[in-house]
Amino acid sequence: MTSLLHSLLILPVPDLIKTSEFYENNLGFRPVRYLNSKQPHICLYRDFVEIILLQSKLKEIKPNRILHGYGYDGYFTGRDIKTIYTKMVYKKIEIIKPLEVTDYGNLEFVFEDVDGRWIAIGCKQN
Repeated sequence: MTSLLHSLLILPVPDLIKTSEFYENNLGFRPVRYLNSKQPHICLYRDFVEIILLQSKLKEIKPNRILHGYGYDGYFTGRDIKTIYTKMVYKKIEIIKPLEVTDYGNLEFVFEDVDGRWIAIGCKQN
């Protein structure tokens, strides 16, 4: 039987190093840089999550909420997100939506990354 096992987030960014350092310093991701490849990119790893940062031609990224009227640009699920939330507040990361239970039953919060994207972190409450 076949199955899908993992998904990853691909983010075009105006500055690979700046975005990589944001995720490294604030969320504990480990970078693997491929800056000299034909398509420069950085892979970021933490636990079971992978983010691929691609060098964009654009100077500014337009997040989903601007392009489409609503929506996050990424969503991570996890355990003990209260601790993650507390650490991000301590590091003065801009919190867009505080930690709370949503109308769809997830405990989650939303932060803004260095490129203006809204990223949610949450978990089911059942």
